[in-house]
Amino acid sequence: MLKKLIISILILLSILIIWQWPLLRYGIQQGKGQLEVILDAKPIEDYLNDPEFPDSLKSKLIIAQKARTYAIKSLGLNQSNNYTKMFDQKGEVLLWNLSACEPYELKPYQWSFPFLGKMPYKGYFKIEEAKKEQEILDSLGYDTRIRPVGGWSTLGILNDPILSNMLRRSDGALADIIIHELTHATIFIKNNIEFNENLASFIGEHSARQFLKESFDDSPEKFDDYVYAQEDSKKFREHMLVGTDSLSLLFSKLTADQDDSLKAQQKAHLIIKIIERLDTVSFVNNNYKKIFDARLPNNAYFMSLKRYHSQKDTLSALYATYDNDIKKMIHGLKEIHGK
Repeated sequence: MLKKLIISILILLSILIIWQWPLLRYGIQQGKGQLEVILDAKPIEDYLNDPEFPDSLKSKLIIAQKARTYAIKSLGLNQSNNYTKMFDQKGEVLLWNLSACEPYELKPYQWSFPFLGKMPYKGYFKIEEAKKEQEILDSLGYDTRIRPVGGWSTLGILNDPILSNMLRRSDGALADIIIHELTHATIFIKNNIEFNENLASFIGEHSARQFLKESFDDSPEKFDDYVYAQEDSKKFREHMLVGTDSLSLLFSKLTADQDDSLKAQQKAHLIIKIIERLDTVSFVNNNYKKIFDARLPNNAYFMSLKRYHSQKDTLSALYATYDNDIKKMIHGLKEIHGK
């Protein structure tokens, strides 16, 4: 009887492995990649004490440490060992993000993962693997996008390190991404990635301003540089989000019986108009007008923009209910959605 039970269990496990092999294979690859990063990361003190490590990068590591301390002690984000180490990417891209979207609807393709729920993107340590899945999704008619990942977060599951390429950012942008990722490790709503990303972006941007003001009174240029950069970024996002709304309106008027080539033509025409209208926006950094010179954005790009920045009004209203106090807002959301 016991032998039959064991055989039955083994058969069921075999069926489960075969059925979920793509997900298991992906999980193994991700686990291996993440483990390598965690094990190869070195304490920040090691870099600070290394006479061969550039002083310019040491100053960035000190900013990152200060931002981390500020996020935990002044804002109330979760205490952890996150960002107490750094992984040296040696200038290479560490991780790639793949996302996909319906071709005539701003609806993301979603992958399902145990514990995390549905996610509108997947990460890959090898771009070849990302491209393989991208080709499959392309063949099914989805709009797809692969982009390098700038930050690192395992949502508090592991001790996330700073990635060395993060040190290329300005002081304000570096503080922003540290606080953004620490927000993910503190507040996370399953199956609501758009809110999670919008919230982390909102808290990161607001808190980086506070951090620069409070920590660098003697260096107001750090605050000014970040604010000017953010104003440009805000103008760009707002323009593109208006374009996103225009696309949604167009898609709502398309019908199933329309020829796909005609739908594709209308879509492409509108996207070109959205990009051409960037010339009407006044930027300090005019490189924003050249972002799409090499390649036009597709639905996966517009969907990604919504994922991170479409809920500004909602979050601003929520912020107001906490007396426009980021610390109060974090504390209140931790009580409801804290990890």
